[in-house]
Amino acid sequence: MNTFGTRFCLTTFGESHGAALGGVIEGCPAGLAIDANFIASEMARRHVGDGATTRREPDVVEFLSGLYDGLTLGTPIAFIIRNSDVRSQDYAPLADLCRPGHADYTYEQRYGRRDPRGGGRASARETAVRVAAGAIAKTLLQGRGIAISSRIEANPMPAEGDSSGGIIQCTVTGLPAGIGNPLFDKLNARLAAAMMSIPSAIGFEMGARFAGAHLPGSEFRDQWCAPETDGTVRTETNHCGGVQGGISNGMPLLFRTAFHAATTLPRPTACLQRDGTLQTITPTGRHDSNHIPRTAVVVEAMTALTLADLIV
Repeated sequence: MNTFGTRFCLTTFGESHGAALGGVIEGCPAGLAIDANFIASEMARRHVGDGATTRREPDVVEFLSGLYDGLTLGTPIAFIIRNSDVRSQDYAPLADLCRPGHADYTYEQRYGRRDPRGGGRASARETAVRVAAGAIAKTLLQGRGIAISSRIEANPMPAEGDSSGGIIQCTVTGLPAGIGNPLFDKLNARLAAAMMSIPSAIGFEMGARFAGAHLPGSEFRDQWCAPETDGTVRTETNHCGGVQGGISNGMPLLFRTAFHAATTLPRPTACLQRDGTLQTITPTGRHDSNHIPRTAVVVEAMTALTLADLIV
């Protein structure tokens, strides 16, 4: 439940208001040069955008093992990201309440207890670990000519006192044909699972998106172009999003992930008590009104981890 991948694996731990978050990466090849400045720049992207939470963590990645002289050793890479800007008292009123739209109720049903401070393990704070590990996966992929980029396709400005969601499009270029597996381990299935694991993800679509369901087969199929002089194979369109039969075809990977708006708002909210009754409170604490700009780097990180797991 806390490990992503089978060959290039990331195991994460930690809560929003615990001492630290952290991760262990296994399967990273030896000799990969780790650029601390690049990792820091990726971590900084989690703090961008108007409407981002006022919580300001330094997000310094401290490596505990797996590196020597800036190079990976091929052994487990362990790291932590300390929490410092916490205000756990803001969540004291929520200790016995379940907010609407959150994992409070489902975590209690699953485990019998939960950490109410900032959402605990269910908090988007956990994505800091994914971004740190994703930076290492990106470094691995960049060495193989594979680039990952994203852009915000939809992100309406929220009304005062409200919040907004949006759609992030991700593109991968340089991925060769033949990456992925058929049937139950398809590349597109892997990507869908990775994206839907991100907090507030609510939808995933590739290539022509759901609009492709309305195209006749004569239009949806991606016609072949004449091979280029170097033997490169391309298609006239990319309605499939770069994946056919669960395997990459050499065209750019193109997919979109939709995210719902943050559900904690500074207004009276009816919360569920343990006795089954409702209690209305006005939540305090620091929350995003628009988390989409800072989510883009998380989408890229999960893409990088997915591809690294299939390539190493």
